[in-house]
Amino acid sequence: MNTLVQTLQYFVFITIELIALFLLISAVVEIILMYIPEEKIRRKLSGAGIWGNVIATGFGALTPFCACSTIPMTVGFLNAGVPFGTTMSFLIASPLLNPIIIGMLGAMVGMKAMVIYFVLAFICSVIFGFILEKIGAQKYVKNVRLKPSSCCCGAQIDKRNLPFGQKIKMAFSGAWNSLRPIMVYLLIGVALGAGIYGYMPQDFVMKVAGPDNPFAVPAAAVLGIPLYIRAETAIPIGVALMGKGMSLGAVIALVIGGAGMAIPEMSMLASIFKKKLVAMIVVVIFLTAVVSGYLFNVLL
Repeated sequence: MNTLVQTLQYFVFITIELIALFLLISAVVEIILMYIPEEKIRRKLSGAGIWGNVIATGFGALTPFCACSTIPMTVGFLNAGVPFGTTMSFLIASPLLNPIIIGMLGAMVGMKAMVIYFVLAFICSVIFGFILEKIGAQKYVKNVRLKPSSCCCGAQIDKRNLPFGQKIKMAFSGAWNSLRPIMVYLLIGVALGAGIYGYMPQDFVMKVAGPDNPFAVPAAAVLGIPLYIRAETAIPIGVALMGKGMSLGAVIALVIGGAGMAIPEMSMLASIFKKKLVAMIVVVIFLTAVVSGYLFNVLL
């Protein structure tokens, strides 16, 4: 009975914390994006060399939240003449540097871990985007043009000239509209995390994914793929596993592997890229997950 009570308390506390974080972070990002015209970003990215990779990675860290917006924006960049490597840096950074992932890591794992994660994912996005262009991977892009799609991200309109009070209202309204479709996934993730927290044997987790197992990091990166539903699902599961003894590096690899190689996103990428380029992106994300995981175990 004590275990059940503790599990329920964990579920309620984490649910409230994640909902509050999601709404706040989403609203802040919504406001920031109101001041960044997409056309201006495209101009800055075009012909900017390695600096374009840096700008694209920074832009990917802000937007968007889901693949149904990432993929059309990627195609839009390519059709607008943005360099291939720059576009790939955006594509890699968008899921890995999702503001929700960054905010949740800071709140639930610690600010130091959040900063290290951000720096590692940022650097990997810049470098791998640059490498993909240098090896000529752009030849594996299909000749497609996607129409703008309507999804949970909402339509893009010019909001820069609106009164600030209206911007705040629209930001929180947009945050709530983004939260509603994924609420069930958030609750599933917290429920799984609560079950792990309350009932999974600590000795088992330590043996399989503890810091003494050298294969825990790559295994976690691969396991993150089927486990991943949304970032809001993966984080509470990873935090619960860490509380049971899973190494922080393995948790980070789990999050990166799931967020970057999510099956729905890979399926969408297959519609615009040939199989070889999709495979390259999978390898890039896997290497990012493994390198980041081992570095986390060394640094923390």
